[in-house]
Formats: sequence, C-alpha cells, structure tokens
Amino acid sequence: MPRFPIIFTLLLSLSLQIVQTADAQERTFEFDPNLEYDSQITSPAEFLGYQLGDEYTLHSEVVRYFQQLDEESDKLTLHKYGETYEGRGLYYALITSEENQDSIDEIRNTNLRLANPDELGEEERNQMIAEQPVLVWLSYNVHGNEPSSSESAMQTAYRMVAGMDQETVQMREDAITIIDPMINPDGRDRYVFWYKSAKSHVLNDDPYDYEHDEIWPGGRTNHYWFDLNRDWTWLVHPESQGRIAAYRQWLPQVHLDLHEQGFNSNYFTMPGTTPRNHELPDDYEKWADVFGRGTIEMFDEHNINYATREAFDFFYPGYGSSYPSLMGGIGMLAEQGGHSRGGRAVETEDGYVLTLRQRIFDHYTNSIATIRTAVHNREGLLDYFSTSFSQEAKQGDVEAFVLPDNSNDYTYELVNIMLQHGVEIEQATEDFSVDEAYSYWDGESSNRSFNSGDFIIKTDQPKHIFINTLFKRQLEIQDSVMYDMSTWSAPMAYNLDAAWTNDEIDVDTELVTDPQVYPSGVSNQDAGYAYVIDWNQRFAPNALSKLWDAGYRVRSAVEPFTFEGRTYSRGSLIVLIGRNYAKRDLIADDMKRIAEETSVEVVGFDTGRMDEGIDLASRDSEPVAKPKVALMVDSPFSSYTAGQIWFLFDRWTDFGISRIRTDALMRIDLDEYDVIVMPGSWGGVGGAIDSTAQAKLKSWVESGGTLVATEGTSAFFSNDQSGFTNVELVKDEEEEEDEESMPEIDPEAYTRYEAREDTSGLKRIPGSAFQGMIDVSHPLAFGVGNQLYSLKFSDDAFVPSTDWQTVGYYSKNQETLLASGYASKENIEKAAGQAFAGVDEMGSGKVVFLLDNTQYRMFWVGPARMMQNAVMLLHDM
Repeated sequence: MPRFPIIFTLLLSLSLQIVQTADAQERTFEFDPNLEYDSQITSPAEFLGYQLGDEYTLHSEVVRYFQQLDEESDKLTLHKYGETYEGRGLYYALITSEENQDSIDEIRNTNLRLANPDELGEEERNQMIAEQPVLVWLSYNVHGNEPSSSESAMQTAYRMVAGMDQETVQMREDAITIIDPMINPDGRDRYVFWYKSAKSHVLNDDPYDYEHDEIWPGGRTNHYWFDLNRDWTWLVHPESQGRIAAYRQWLPQVHLDLHEQGFNSNYFTMPGTTPRNHELPDDYEKWADVFGRGTIEMFDEHNINYATREAFDFFYPGYGSSYPSLMGGIGMLAEQGGHSRGGRAVETEDGYVLTLRQRIFDHYTNSIATIRTAVHNREGLLDYFSTSFSQEAKQGDVEAFVLPDNSNDYTYELVNIMLQHGVEIEQATEDFSVDEAYSYWDGESSNRSFNSGDFIIKTDQPKHIFINTLFKRQLEIQDSVMYDMSTWSAPMAYNLDAAWTNDEIDVDTELVTDPQVYPSGVSNQDAGYAYVIDWNQRFAPNALSKLWDAGYRVRSAVEPFTFEGRTYSRGSLIVLIGRNYAKRDLIADDMKRIAEETSVEVVGFDTGRMDEGIDLASRDSEPVAKPKVALMVDSPFSSYTAGQIWFLFDRWTDFGISRIRTDALMRIDLDEYDVIVMPGSWGGVGGAIDSTAQAKLKSWVESGGTLVATEGTSAFFSNDQSGFTNVELVKDEEEEEDEESMPEIDPEAYTRYEAREDTSGLKRIPGSAFQGMIDVSHPLAFGVGNQLYSLKFSDDAFVPSTDWQTVGYYSKNQETLLASGYASKENIEKAAGQAFAGVDEMGSGKVVFLLDNTQYRMFWVGPARMMQNAVMLLHDM
C-alpha cells in the first residue's frame, strides 16, 4: 500500500484533533457567559472580527478598541501618557462609575492627601478612608513576547465597562480601575509581526516548530533591547518616564503586573518567595497572601492550575511588582505559562495542549479577582496605604543622605530621577559639617565637611520607604538565591562620593523644585590659539562626537595641565586653531553651539603655553580621529548587553555605531572598521567565533584594530579559553592542585537534592558591588576617578601581569572588597587584588578587556566612561 495516503491521513487526523482541541478550549474558557452585558458596548470579538485567542492583536488595534470604549461609555476615559521610541502611543484607561467619573479630580486629590498622613488629623483621615474608592492599577505586556495579557486587558475592560451584574456595578462604585493595556508596544509589535509572518495555516502545537522559536533579539525588550520591567525606578526610557509621571498622579493601593513564563509552567500567583524588602511594612506579606487567596478561589472554580510562594521574589525595586510597594501599594506579580513559544497552541511536556485562549482567560480571571479582592478589602487597603507613608512605618536609623554638588559626575542625573519620583530634596544654603557621616566606600563614619549647594535627602518625608530602599548601602539579605541582582544602591551605581548620617542635619536649606541643569557655555569665545573641553565633564564624549561631525581635528591630552589656577584632566579635548585653519571663521560659533547642544563648558586659550604640565600642542596631546565602530549583535551575544552599548553611544553620546550580525563576521572586510565591540554572550561565543574567525580577528588587531570584549566574552579572549591573548584567568584553588594527587571528595557531593539550588545560589555572585581600584593614568580610565564600584555577576577575574596593562582591579582588602550585595567568602578571596579591566597590546592594535558590565541597564553607569574611552579614544593612543 502506498505510504502517502497513510501519512496524509495521519496529518489530517492530527490537524482535526488540534482544531477540535482549540474549539473545546474556547467553549471551556468562556468569559463569564452568564453575565448580562450592556448591548450598547462593543465586545472585543465584535470589534476585532475574531474571537480572542484566534489571533494576536497589533498595538494599533488594541488602542482603537479602548478608544471605542471611550466613545461608547462614560464609565471609561482613555488617557495618553507617552510615546515610544518608534512613535507608538502609551495609554491608560480609567474605569469607574459615572458618579465617580464626575468627581474624579476630587477622588484623585483625596488619595494623594492620604499619601501624606502626617499632615492629616486622625478623624479626617478615617473619614477619607471610609468614603474613598480603592485604586487598582493593572499593567499588561511589559515584555512584548509575553503577549496574552494585552488580549486579556481588552476583555477585562469590556467586563468592567459593560457588565450589568451587581458585582461589576459594585466594583465600579467602590474602585477606580486603571488599565495600562500595553507597556511595551514596540516589543509587542515586533513579536506579533514576526509571529504573523511565521505561523502556519494549520495550527501547529509542536514547541520546536518555527512559529514557536522566536528570532534574536526577540520581542521581550523595547526598541533599544532593554527590559522595561527593570526600569520602573531608573526611568531611562520614555515608556517608564511617562508611566511613572501618570502613576504618581494616582498612587494606587493595588498594582498587578501580568507576565508570562515558560509554557511548561503553571500559573504563578501571589505570594512570592524570599528575599523580601524589609523596608516594607510587615503587613505587606499579609496583603500579598490575601490577594493570592482571592485569585485562587476563582482559579479553583475554573480548574486553573497554579503555584504560589516559589521562584519569584520582589527584592529588586525596578520591577512592576516591587516599585508599587515602595509607593504605598500592594505590588504583585502574575505569571501565566506560555511566553513567546506558546504561539496559538503548544503541547506541554505532559501532553496537554495550552492554547492562547486559555492564557487570555487565566489572566482575565486573575484581573477580575484582583479588583474583586481590592473592593472587598477597600478600607483595610486604604489604611495600609496611608500608614506606609507615615513616619511610624519608617525602618532603620538613617536620617539623611547627602550628595555633594558636582556637575562633572552623575549627581544631577540622580537628583533629577528622584524628583521624577516625587522625592523631596533640599539644597544647603551654607557650608555645614556632619559629626558621623558614613562612607559608602567602606561603611565607616567620620566627621565630614560639606559645602553650600550640596543636596540633602531626608527620610522624614512620605517617600521614606522608596528613599531607604534606593540609598541604603546594604539592604538585609535573608536569601542569596534571588531572581535578580543583590544590590542597586544608587550612590554606588552612579559612583558618587555620597554619605549618610543617623543624626539630624542642622543647616539652612531650600527645596529643590526644578531639574538640575549641567553648566554650559564658552569662556573667551574669540580665542586666538585653541579651545579646551575638560574630559571630566559628564558630556565631554558628546562634545567630541559633535566636534568630529563638524569636521574638526581634535587632540586628547594624555597628561594633565594647569593654566591660571585651573587644572585640566587627562583626556581633555584640545582643538588647535592652527590645525583647523579652514574653519577659522566658524570655530567661535561652532564652539558656542556645541557647548549648548551637549551641556559642556568650553574654554578658549590665546596661548599654548601652560603654567604647569604639558603645553596644548605637546606630543602628549594625541590626535584622536573619528573611528568607525562595529558592535556585534545576534546570537550568541546577549541582546541586553548589546542594547545597553548601542544605547550608550546612540542616545547618551550621540555617536553612531554600526550593528553587525555574527554571521557577517567572516564576510565583511574588517579593515573597514577601527573598533569592534563584542558584548557579553549567552552560553559562550566559541561556536560563533571559531578558529578561522579568531585568525581573521587576530590579523585585524595586529594591523591596528581595537577589539573591545565585555563580560563573559572578555573571558573567552583569555589564554585559558581561546588562547587569543596571553591574559590569564584566575583559577579556583582546586584547579591549581596537583593533578596526580588523590582527589578529595567534595563535601557538596552529599548535598540533598532539595537543597542543591540553594547551594548553587550561595556560590554565585548575584550582581554585587565590588570595590574597584583604577589606574587613572591609562587612557581607558580617563575621566573615571581613582575608585569605582564595579558590578560583578560572575566569579571570573584576570591575573594582573606585566605582560598586559591592568587598568582596573578589585581591592586587595578582603574585609572591604564587597561593598554591597552578596558574595561568598570563597569568591571574595578569589577576586581580591585581581583585574577586571585592562588592555593587551597585540602588534599595532589592542584587545580591551571589560569583564564587568560598564553600563548595566544604564543605571549602573559609574564605569561607563571606560567603554566610551575604549571606543572613542583608545584607538589612537
């Protein structure tokens, strides 16, 4: 018998089975079919022309549906709060009864007054709590390739607007429900467009099929490949900036952040696991459990499989599930199985077919359960919210944090971020001293003098939980096995010489009300000899980029120099008029324009003779030409690190670089590029950069190219892993033992199976701040400073040697090396005194090693100047 009819019959049978399964699940996962809905309100299915779960909906159609609801009902108002890099609008929908809508400004202002309880009398506060609706904010689709939640956002909005049943009516009366249907439209559409191009006509639930295998960089991230669920605090991106501005107008009591996880996992709902933020009120745990139980009551009713108290913690403050808790709310996480590989249907490891329809239904069910639970506990939640802003809820002894006024570092950026979060900041109007000012570097206290203009952030204000969480040198860590990093102390992240005190500060101050602006302008604009831009300035690299764009020949001072009492740092940019004669008539105006555009101070000189140090035209001021730069992207490189480097240059520095796919490495002419940057990687780069590619790269470096390798990729270029350079990795003690000696049995071999995950967590470094010592005389470190906090995620380190140039090494003092976060005693001993940044000269070129991420999430940016130097200065030095 011919085989073809048999195969055809099997395929047809399989297709029918999948379709029947999908139809059955659509009937099973109906959205409250027994409820009565307002017939004047359009349902998602009516509007879209297909049932939710049949397709993925593009951002524009989701927005249009919410606009339709806004037009059809007085119970919903749609508000635009921002726009993405790609021009997509960001919106939230506010849903409540018509009566509440009519007095919405009064309700909002009352809520904000509750967030300042120390200004209220007890009777007035209690009266507000008795009458005020509870505010519930639901956030969907912060990760673009976790797409089911935006579909459920439409159904949730429809139920809350059109539902005529008594429960829905009560939820509208007693709650203000705010729905952000799509936090990350750029990533969402990237995923949906890809999926629509990849899907088959016949529904395919094979998890290894093409439509279940999303291409690099994936839709999880925004335009610059950043995880927006790590940016709630740092506000790097317009999505976060607009959202937090809107969030602060409302300050909800409840926030639910809806996600997806791997398709083999069942639904995660509250509460989570350790570690927890001990700055939060103790009752947070109770409320997290209340909401979890409210959800699982409905999950049990619908046979939705779920898990609680595992996998996910809310320690890191930049999540959508943790930031709201710092602002008086109950921040919560929901994780539905599915993710990018879920497609429209996928077979799980136990043979179950998980459909998009079910994923939407599960998120919808949790959304309604959250609103219902909030309404049932309205007064208790309002009381918790108000109390958390009071001084009685403040944890610890810190009275104030002090940031010295320094326009050359990232102080103004941090101050401006805090202002965006509503933190009260004062500025001293006179000099003052603090008897016990604690240093972030070593945690020791001393008498310290501060200057008029220095910034003071006191903790006797409503945002004390947020302030302490971001500014304390070390938060209590009860469990080293954490979902994200173990430190984010803001002064360390921005490498500031800040301090804190447990005593009240006695000094006259004024409230900071406006964003801080970096100084700019030109002194002696009509100079006759040269113009100088000190490289220590925050935006000096931007100015260099603008000078190149304008066609100027620029030099960089390798040594410092002093003129008329002012010292200019290493790296300072020198524009000699004698080397730019063709622009002599334009140069004064160009310097003024560049100073204004980049926020730098430019100093004009009428002579090249300096009082001390090198002269302006010295051979120790090296010409620096504009390099052509390639950034390697695509698998196996990390899209996160690649995106951070791209952002650093494209947005922070206004310097264009080329992004080159990995598979093009062997096709392109490397001589077209002066610098190649290789980000960190997932699982190593050995497969992508094989011996042939290494030989090509080595020839290019020896001919004058600069190769910049970061994170694990820098370890790959060591002698130990690829043999590309002679730079050695630090070995573990057991690796150094005599191979012929009798091996000892590792005590961990007897670790119980249930404890192995915890044991491995104890051995890794989960994003911790290590003291870094810097050789500021090296061009890689120009503008950095003698010390910085290096953010460490691995236990790798390089061996310092005279065979290569060690620029950054971990402190030799094991007692103080770990500045903040967690690291085992063994890992601290291994890292002490070892190198994390340096340069190996190879022929006429260089290999730059940056083992630790220098611009992590664009908030741990203290070391970022090293990456800018590696790309913009080092090639010519």
